[in-house]
Amino acid sequence: MNLRGGWALIRGTWLSWMQHRAFFFILAFGWMVPPLVSLLVWSAAAGQDSLGGYDRGGFVAYYLVLIFVNQFTYAQANWTLGDVIRMGGLNTWLLQPLPAVYQVLSSEAAGKTVTLAFVLPVAGALALILRPELQVSGSALLLFLLSLALAWLLRFMWGYWLALLAFWYTRADALLAVQDALVFLLSGVVAPVTLLPAFLQGAARLLPFRYMVGFPVEVLLGGLPAAEVTFGLAVQAGWAALAVMLAALMWRAGIKRYSAVGG
Repeated sequence: MNLRGGWALIRGTWLSWMQHRAFFFILAFGWMVPPLVSLLVWSAAAGQDSLGGYDRGGFVAYYLVLIFVNQFTYAQANWTLGDVIRMGGLNTWLLQPLPAVYQVLSSEAAGKTVTLAFVLPVAGALALILRPELQVSGSALLLFLLSLALAWLLRFMWGYWLALLAFWYTRADALLAVQDALVFLLSGVVAPVTLLPAFLQGAARLLPFRYMVGFPVEVLLGGLPAAEVTFGLAVQAGWAALAVMLAALMWRAGIKRYSAVGG
Protein backbone atom coordinates (compact mmCIF):
# COMPACT_ATOMS: atom_id res chain seq x y z
CA MET A 1 0.00 0.00 0.00
CA ASN A 2 1.59 3.24 -1.21
CA LEU A 3 0.36 5.58 1.52
CA ARG A 4 2.39 8.58 0.36
CA GLY A 5 1.15 8.22 -3.20
CA GLY A 6 -2.40 7.66 -1.97
CA TRP A 7 -2.33 10.87 0.06
CA ALA A 8 -1.02 12.80 -2.95
CA LEU A 9 -3.84 11.38 -5.08
CA ILE A 10 -6.46 12.33 -2.49
CA ARG A 11 -5.09 15.87 -2.25
CA GLY A 12 -5.02 16.25 -6.04
CA THR A 13 -8.59 15.00 -6.37
CA TRP A 14 -9.74 17.39 -3.65
CA LEU A 15 -8.14 20.36 -5.44
CA SER A 16 -9.87 19.29 -8.64
CA TRP A 17 -13.25 19.05 -6.92
CA MET A 18 -12.81 22.45 -5.30
CA GLN A 19 -12.74 24.01 -8.75
CA HIS A 20 -16.33 22.82 -9.24
CA ARG A 21 -17.54 23.24 -5.67
CA ALA A 22 -20.70 25.15 -6.67
CA PHE A 23 -21.94 22.08 -8.54
CA PHE A 24 -21.26 19.83 -5.56
CA PHE A 25 -22.97 22.30 -3.21
CA ILE A 26 -26.09 22.01 -5.36
CA LEU A 27 -25.73 18.23 -5.36
CA ALA A 28 -25.40 18.20 -1.56
CA PHE A 29 -28.52 20.34 -1.23
CA GLY A 30 -30.43 17.84 -3.37
CA TRP A 31 -29.40 15.06 -0.99
CA MET A 32 -30.64 17.16 1.93
CA VAL A 33 -34.14 17.62 0.53
CA PRO A 34 -35.71 14.20 1.43
CA PRO A 35 -34.68 14.39 5.12
CA LEU A 36 -35.81 18.02 5.28
CA VAL A 37 -39.22 17.12 3.86
CA SER A 38 -39.55 14.27 6.38
CA LEU A 39 -38.48 16.64 9.17
CA LEU A 40 -41.23 19.12 8.33
CA VAL A 41 -43.86 16.41 7.88
CA TRP A 42 -43.20 14.53 11.11
CA SER A 43 -42.57 17.58 13.30
CA ALA A 44 -45.88 19.02 12.09
CA ALA A 45 -47.63 15.68 12.65
CA ALA A 46 -46.29 15.48 16.21
CA GLY A 47 -47.49 18.96 17.12
CA GLN A 48 -47.60 19.16 20.92
CA ASP A 49 -47.75 15.38 21.31
CA SER A 50 -45.30 12.59 20.45
CA LEU A 51 -45.10 9.88 17.79
CA GLY A 52 -42.99 6.76 18.06
CA GLY A 53 -41.15 8.19 21.06
CA TYR A 54 -40.35 11.53 19.37
CA ASP A 55 -41.90 14.91 20.08
CA ARG A 56 -41.45 17.92 17.78
CA GLY A 57 -38.02 18.81 19.18
CA GLY A 58 -36.99 15.16 19.00
CA PHE A 59 -37.92 14.94 15.32
CA VAL A 60 -35.92 18.09 14.61
CA ALA A 61 -32.87 16.68 16.40
CA TYR A 62 -33.27 13.30 14.71
CA TYR A 63 -33.41 14.67 11.17
CA LEU A 64 -30.70 17.30 11.61
CA VAL A 65 -28.30 14.60 12.81
CA LEU A 66 -29.53 12.30 10.04
CA ILE A 67 -28.73 14.94 7.41
CA PHE A 68 -25.12 14.96 8.58
CA VAL A 69 -24.88 11.16 8.84
CA ASN A 70 -26.45 10.67 5.41
CA GLN A 71 -23.98 13.07 3.80
CA PHE A 72 -21.03 11.54 5.63
CA THR A 73 -21.84 7.95 4.70
CA TYR A 74 -23.13 8.50 1.15
CA ALA A 75 -20.60 6.95 -1.27
CA GLN A 76 -21.09 8.98 -4.44
CA ALA A 77 -17.82 7.68 -5.94
CA ASN A 78 -19.30 4.21 -6.37
CA TRP A 79 -21.73 5.62 -8.95
CA THR A 80 -18.85 6.43 -11.31
CA LEU A 81 -16.91 3.19 -10.83
CA GLY A 82 -19.14 1.25 -13.22
CA ASP A 83 -18.58 3.85 -15.97
CA VAL A 84 -14.82 3.65 -15.41
CA ILE A 85 -14.91 -0.13 -15.91
CA ARG A 86 -17.25 -0.06 -18.94
CA MET A 87 -15.49 2.78 -20.78
CA GLY A 88 -11.92 1.57 -20.27
CA GLY A 89 -10.86 4.16 -17.72
CA LEU A 90 -9.71 1.31 -15.51
CA ASN A 91 -6.72 0.90 -17.86
CA THR A 92 -5.16 4.08 -16.47
CA TRP A 93 -5.83 3.01 -12.88
CA LEU A 94 -4.12 -0.33 -13.43
CA LEU A 95 -1.00 1.33 -14.85
CA GLN A 96 -0.48 3.50 -11.78
CA PRO A 97 1.66 2.32 -8.84
CA LEU A 98 -1.35 2.41 -6.51
CA PRO A 99 -4.14 -0.02 -5.68
CA ALA A 100 -7.17 0.91 -7.78
CA VAL A 101 -9.33 1.36 -4.67
CA TYR A 102 -7.27 4.50 -3.93
CA GLN A 103 -8.90 6.15 -6.94
CA VAL A 104 -12.35 5.62 -5.47
CA LEU A 105 -11.23 6.60 -1.98
CA SER A 106 -9.69 9.83 -3.30
CA SER A 107 -13.03 10.86 -4.80
CA GLU A 108 -14.76 9.77 -1.61
CA ALA A 109 -12.50 11.93 0.59
CA ALA A 110 -12.71 14.90 -1.74
CA GLY A 111 -16.48 14.64 -1.97
CA LYS A 112 -16.92 14.45 1.79
CA THR A 113 -14.79 17.56 2.32
CA VAL A 114 -16.60 19.63 -0.30
CA THR A 115 -20.18 18.61 0.50
CA LEU A 116 -19.81 18.79 4.28
CA ALA A 117 -18.42 22.31 3.93
CA PHE A 118 -21.90 23.19 2.64
CA VAL A 119 -24.05 20.87 4.77
CA LEU A 120 -22.66 21.67 8.22
CA PRO A 121 -23.33 25.45 8.09
CA VAL A 122 -26.81 24.85 6.67
CA ALA A 123 -27.62 22.27 9.36
CA GLY A 124 -26.26 24.66 11.99
CA ALA A 125 -28.50 27.46 10.72
CA LEU A 126 -31.51 25.14 10.77
CA ALA A 127 -30.69 24.15 14.33
CA LEU A 128 -30.73 27.81 15.39
CA ILE A 129 -34.11 28.31 13.72
CA LEU A 130 -35.87 25.04 14.63
CA ARG A 131 -34.29 24.51 18.09
CA PRO A 132 -33.85 20.75 18.38
CA GLU A 133 -34.03 18.97 21.72
CA LEU A 134 -30.73 17.13 22.00
CA GLN A 135 -28.86 16.04 25.12
CA VAL A 136 -25.80 13.92 24.40
CA SER A 137 -23.71 12.07 26.98
CA GLY A 138 -20.03 11.36 26.54
CA SER A 139 -20.58 7.61 26.20
CA ALA A 140 -23.31 8.15 23.60
CA LEU A 141 -20.97 10.38 21.61
CA LEU A 142 -18.20 7.76 21.61
CA LEU A 143 -20.62 5.03 20.55
CA PHE A 144 -21.99 7.35 17.87
CA LEU A 145 -18.51 7.93 16.42
CA LEU A 146 -17.88 4.18 16.35
CA SER A 147 -21.21 3.43 14.71
CA LEU A 148 -20.67 6.32 12.25
CA ALA A 149 -17.33 4.87 11.14
CA LEU A 150 -18.89 1.42 10.70
CA ALA A 151 -21.85 2.96 8.84
CA TRP A 152 -19.51 4.65 6.36
CA LEU A 153 -17.48 1.47 5.86
CA LEU A 154 -20.63 -0.60 5.37
CA ARG A 155 -22.28 1.81 2.93
CA PHE A 156 -19.06 2.39 0.97
CA MET A 157 -18.09 -1.28 0.66
CA TRP A 158 -21.65 -2.40 -0.06
CA GLY A 159 -21.89 0.06 -2.93
CA TYR A 160 -18.35 -0.83 -4.02
CA TRP A 161 -19.08 -4.52 -4.57
CA LEU A 162 -22.33 -3.67 -6.33
CA ALA A 163 -20.43 -1.31 -8.66
CA LEU A 164 -17.92 -4.07 -9.43
CA LEU A 165 -20.75 -5.99 -11.10
CA ALA A 166 -19.92 -3.75 -14.09
CA PHE A 167 -17.26 -6.35 -14.93
CA TRP A 168 -20.18 -8.61 -15.92
CA TYR A 169 -23.19 -6.33 -16.52
CA THR A 170 -23.47 -3.06 -18.43
CA ARG A 171 -26.04 -1.46 -16.11
CA ALA A 172 -24.80 -2.48 -12.68
CA ASP A 173 -25.52 1.02 -11.36
CA ALA A 174 -29.23 0.14 -11.41
CA LEU A 175 -28.53 -1.95 -8.30
CA LEU A 176 -27.08 1.13 -6.61
CA ALA A 177 -30.40 2.87 -7.25
CA VAL A 178 -32.19 -0.08 -5.63
CA GLN A 179 -29.83 0.17 -2.67
CA ASP A 180 -30.57 3.89 -2.27
CA ALA A 181 -34.31 3.17 -2.39
CA LEU A 182 -33.97 0.56 0.36
CA VAL A 183 -31.84 2.95 2.42
CA PHE A 184 -34.55 5.60 2.05
CA LEU A 185 -37.25 3.17 3.18
CA LEU A 186 -35.53 1.13 5.88
CA SER A 187 -32.77 3.33 7.31
CA GLY A 188 -34.99 5.92 8.96
CA VAL A 189 -35.00 8.61 6.26
CA VAL A 190 -38.65 8.44 5.25
CA ALA A 191 -39.56 7.95 8.94
CA PRO A 192 -37.80 6.81 12.12
CA VAL A 193 -37.76 3.02 12.30
CA THR A 194 -40.10 3.04 15.31
CA LEU A 195 -42.82 4.54 13.09
CA LEU A 196 -42.57 1.86 10.40
CA PRO A 197 -44.99 -1.09 10.23
CA ALA A 198 -43.95 -4.09 12.31
CA PHE A 199 -42.77 -6.22 9.37
CA LEU A 200 -40.60 -3.36 8.06
CA GLN A 201 -39.15 -2.83 11.54
CA GLY A 202 -38.16 -6.50 11.60
CA ALA A 203 -36.56 -6.24 8.17
CA ALA A 204 -34.73 -3.04 9.13
CA ARG A 205 -33.31 -4.70 12.24
CA LEU A 206 -31.64 -7.49 10.24
CA LEU A 207 -30.84 -6.02 6.82
CA PRO A 208 -27.81 -3.72 6.38
CA PHE A 209 -29.64 -0.59 5.23
CA ARG A 210 -30.72 0.78 8.61
CA TYR A 211 -27.13 0.49 9.82
CA MET A 212 -25.88 2.71 6.98
CA VAL A 213 -27.71 5.84 8.22
CA GLY A 214 -30.39 5.59 10.88
CA PHE A 215 -28.66 3.48 13.50
CA PRO A 216 -25.88 6.00 14.36
CA VAL A 217 -28.55 8.69 14.76
CA GLU A 218 -30.51 6.51 17.19
CA VAL A 219 -27.31 5.80 19.14
CA LEU A 220 -26.51 9.50 19.50
CA LEU A 221 -30.02 10.41 20.61
CA GLY A 222 -29.89 7.74 23.32
CA GLY A 223 -33.16 6.09 22.39
CA LEU A 224 -31.77 2.54 22.30
CA PRO A 225 -31.12 0.24 25.29
CA ALA A 226 -27.54 -0.94 25.78
CA ALA A 227 -28.29 -4.46 24.50
CA GLU A 228 -29.77 -3.04 21.30
CA VAL A 229 -26.73 -0.83 20.75
CA THR A 230 -24.39 -3.80 21.21
CA PHE A 231 -26.47 -5.89 18.83
CA GLY A 232 -26.53 -3.08 16.27
CA LEU A 233 -22.76 -2.58 16.37
CA ALA A 234 -22.27 -6.32 15.90
CA VAL A 235 -24.64 -6.32 12.92
CA GLN A 236 -22.83 -3.33 11.42
CA ALA A 237 -19.45 -5.03 11.78
CA GLY A 238 -20.78 -8.32 10.38
CA TRP A 239 -22.37 -6.78 7.29
CA ALA A 240 -19.29 -4.59 6.73
CA ALA A 241 -16.99 -7.63 6.91
CA LEU A 242 -19.20 -9.47 4.41
CA ALA A 243 -19.15 -6.48 2.06
CA VAL A 244 -15.34 -6.28 2.23
CA MET A 245 -15.03 -9.99 1.41
CA LEU A 246 -17.49 -9.73 -1.48
CA ALA A 247 -15.62 -6.73 -2.89
CA ALA A 248 -12.26 -8.51 -2.67
CA LEU A 249 -13.60 -11.67 -4.34
CA MET A 250 -15.39 -9.76 -7.09
CA TRP A 251 -12.35 -7.61 -7.82
CA ARG A 252 -10.11 -10.66 -8.23
CA ALA A 253 -12.62 -12.44 -10.41
CA GLY A 254 -13.51 -9.35 -12.42
CA ILE A 255 -9.98 -8.22 -13.14
CA LYS A 256 -9.20 -11.65 -14.63
CA ARG A 257 -11.89 -11.23 -17.27
CA TYR A 258 -11.48 -7.48 -17.83
CA SER A 259 -10.41 -6.23 -21.23
CA ALA A 260 -10.74 -2.80 -22.80
CA VAL A 261 -9.23 -0.65 -25.54
CA GLY A 262 -8.46 2.98 -24.79
CA GLY A 263 -9.17 4.53 -21.42
